[in-house]
Amino acid sequence: MNTFRLKMIALILMVIDHIGLYFAWAPGWFRLLGRGSYPLFLFCMIWGYHYTHDRKKYLLRLYLMGVFMGFFCYALNNFVEPLGGYGNHNIFVPMFLVGVLISTIEMFQKDTRKGTKMILAIFAVQFLYYLLPSFLPFLRNLDGDIRTAFLPNLAINEYGFAFVALGVVLYFVRESREQFCAVYLLFCIYQFSLEMLSAGSCLQSGMILALPLMMKYNRQKGPGMKYFFYIFYPAHTFLLFWLSSQFA
Repeated sequence: MNTFRLKMIALILMVIDHIGLYFAWAPGWFRLLGRGSYPLFLFCMIWGYHYTHDRKKYLLRLYLMGVFMGFFCYALNNFVEPLGGYGNHNIFVPMFLVGVLISTIEMFQKDTRKGTKMILAIFAVQFLYYLLPSFLPFLRNLDGDIRTAFLPNLAINEYGFAFVALGVVLYFVRESREQFCAVYLLFCIYQFSLEMLSAGSCLQSGMILALPLMMKYNRQKGPGMKYFFYIFYPAHTFLLFWLSSQFA
């Protein structure tokens, strides 16, 4: 199974998940199936990051899309009825952070001095995330998930630090099917346990659905259409949000 097919499956699962999010009539298993979407997109991202010929452009594209989604979410949540109903959708921030951490670790392995500088730069951005609102009052009014679009924060993003760390670890064990499966299964158990303890639900168990599909990956790219996925993400969330507000 090539990258394009995996992304299309992830896209379908994402739409099902967001239907479950926006429409009260949707059955609970819509959200359960949707748990497989981000891991599949993350899987495609780490292999894409491995194969890309220009990592700087790759990261810049993710960052700019993250900034766009920050503006997009802010506008819809504050100026479109129902206020605050759109939510915060920004898959690009955690993926950007995964790429940055991968490059930082690899640089540290090759050149300790440059790697250390990159680590310090990451810490500086984390520090600025919390410091700048003290000097720029308008930032205080921004939701944390919006602010992180501009100053990517390892802890405060749509999926949190755990999923960023998952992407980094999976990248470094990607060549070993056994290690990859072990890491992913342990993470699924960890997430499922957290959810059961805090909410008593089992949505995160849906993550396991992505693993068999990942194992079918043939390292082929398939059709391009990379910009289709960048455009589809904000377009489909807006459409579902608008439809839900019209037929509520």
